[in-house]
Amino acid sequence: MTSEHETATTARLMAAFARRTGLSPAADNPQRYLWTDAFAVCNFLELFERTGDQEYRRAATALIEQVHRVLGRFRRDEDRKGWISGLDEEAGRRHPTLGGLRIGKPLKERGADEIIDERLEWDRDGQYFHYLTKWMHALCRTAFLLRSQECAQWAGELAQTAFKAFARRLGSGKLVGVCWKMSTDLSRPLVPAMGLHDALDGFITFREVQHVIVKILGVDAAVSGLSQATEALFALCEHGQWATDDPLGVGGLLFDACRLCQLPSQENRGELRLLEDVIQGSGEGLMIMLKTGYLKRPVQHRLAFRELGLAIGLRAVPIIANEFQNERKAFGSRPSARRLIDLLLPYERLSDEIIDFWLPYAENPDESWKAHQDINEVMLATAIAPSTFLSVGERIPMQVS
Repeated sequence: MTSEHETATTARLMAAFARRTGLSPAADNPQRYLWTDAFAVCNFLELFERTGDQEYRRAATALIEQVHRVLGRFRRDEDRKGWISGLDEEAGRRHPTLGGLRIGKPLKERGADEIIDERLEWDRDGQYFHYLTKWMHALCRTAFLLRSQECAQWAGELAQTAFKAFARRLGSGKLVGVCWKMSTDLSRPLVPAMGLHDALDGFITFREVQHVIVKILGVDAAVSGLSQATEALFALCEHGQWATDDPLGVGGLLFDACRLCQLPSQENRGELRLLEDVIQGSGEGLMIMLKTGYLKRPVQHRLAFRELGLAIGLRAVPIIANEFQNERKAFGSRPSARRLIDLLLPYERLSDEIIDFWLPYAENPDESWKAHQDINEVMLATAIAPSTFLSVGERIPMQVS
């Protein structure tokens, strides 16, 4: 796919998404979903970087405003009103992430006296830690590329709120995990167990937020209010077992490795060891997944967005490889990690195979595609044009396949 074809396809997918979800033209009751919208912000920024068209810049900032206005408030179908942070209208507009952000699920959250129904819980609202970290990343990309101090501030405030609310501690105060899902007002856990990669994702995202605060706000990372949280999350990552046969999980590991190797202060030996472990875990998981024949299953037994998450992660492998060739960083002390990357590089082409398989469904959607159309098409767009999403500082252009 040529660069021009990539841009045109991404633009077409994102224009359709904007219309369907009430972003453009703006609807009175838009359909906002935090995970999908985080990828969408990065896609609009990518289109702005590629074309210079101010409409894409406005789309990114309008989407951020809409997400905060919709998901930063209580649902329309419940009695509670206003910002979920409890702030008044003016203060809420200035600090829209202080109370966290709702997921955007179709059903209201489970009541405090209701027994959990595991099937229904997937469709119930609340707050997910791993969705909040994706939104922090989107805010960081916007802050960096548009030099937005507001977005840097909002990312920092969201990180502080998320850590305080989701942290699981012993009576002694020791951190032992982060909850997977909390109530909308962050007053009680809905699913207290920790996701397999939540601590890792939290640690790397908090490092990214600190980096943006330093670069955009000019505030020293040590006084950003996140140092203790970042150190605590790093401690949870030590001796972690990262391998998974879930394609979205493997892609997430590669995305995390890609961000970590771009961030400064790689001289930290603990971080270098963690980076190597994450790369190894992603490789092991990819091999397990391929051996199961996951990508050869009948289409009715596959979920496009999970495979597209893998495609996005595989697009990160050359970036990681290039970072390992950077003599200014300390990667030379971990030759085993470089060998792991060399083993993964041939599998980057699998990302093209995944994109080529699912692209016709976006162009002629069947009922299974339509069931997850927004997340499918936004993540397909990210897989096609991933540079903004995969970068931490300045956008790293991707080589055209």
